[in-house]
Amino acid sequence: MPIHLPPVSRRRFLASTLAAGAGLLISRDLFAKGRDTDPNSWALVSDIHLAADRKKLGRGINMADNFTQVTTQLLDPKWRHSAMLISGDLAFNSGESADYATVTELLQPVQAGGIPIHLTLGNHDNREHFWDAIAEAKAAKRPVTDHQVSLLRSSRANWFVLDSLEQTLATPGLIGEAQLDWLAHALDDNKRKPALIVVHHNLNDNSGKPSGLKDGDKLLDIIRPRKHVKALLYGHSHDWEVKQDSSGIHLINLPPTAYVFKEGKPNGWVHASLQSKGMQLELRCLDSSHPQHGETHDLKWRA
Repeated sequence: MPIHLPPVSRRRFLASTLAAGAGLLISRDLFAKGRDTDPNSWALVSDIHLAADRKKLGRGINMADNFTQVTTQLLDPKWRHSAMLISGDLAFNSGESADYATVTELLQPVQAGGIPIHLTLGNHDNREHFWDAIAEAKAAKRPVTDHQVSLLRSSRANWFVLDSLEQTLATPGLIGEAQLDWLAHALDDNKRKPALIVVHHNLNDNSGKPSGLKDGDKLLDIIRPRKHVKALLYGHSHDWEVKQDSSGIHLINLPPTAYVFKEGKPNGWVHASLQSKGMQLELRCLDSSHPQHGETHDLKWRA
């Protein structure tokens, strides 16, 4: 299952030794407790690219500073987040063990703020190093043994989190037959609520050499006929885009927190508010003067 980091009390936070490399606890406390939260409020983050050296720059951007700015923003009580979900590329480049020490350190304030964190992996991550950084993670029971796969149930939707890391530093991703089989059965067993699919890699656009999901067509074959699937969320392309495919599924390309690939594009995070028949997304740019800062999309679920 993806790694679930439960909220911790302020006292426990101050006493923790996570920054020194201690293992993070895996818990059944998947949603925020002990604070004023909205069970339908989620913080969506992608492509944080944290390095061992917190001063390291990527494309002229300090990734640690960006991520710290994001966590400070989403801890504002006005958002009332029930959980934070990071859709992969946690590490800077090749998923070094020391990178994940920075990840766990910079996530501590979020845990101390009472917000649980759900993580999956991207092509710049390394599963073994990530599992080693979180002592209990490798031994955790997972629906697909060697991947980070999970079902998160919330009051208005079920989140199906997939792992598209095929090979560290290889750009394309692959879900694989085992995950696709699990997803099909899990979707069929959970039809009473809208289903939201989360994965790191985007779908390929068929314009050239694949850089997204190698088996994106197989994924679409599973989710399109299952009408309770309402949205597919992903990162990877370091872009922000919200659109619908021909079947009515919303395709949500989450912006990067780290850096953009093309000048003028936004980076930051997304506030998601689940509603009875849809979801509202609000883009929160790191640059508050960016013309897209505060941009909202009111999504209506397909019938």
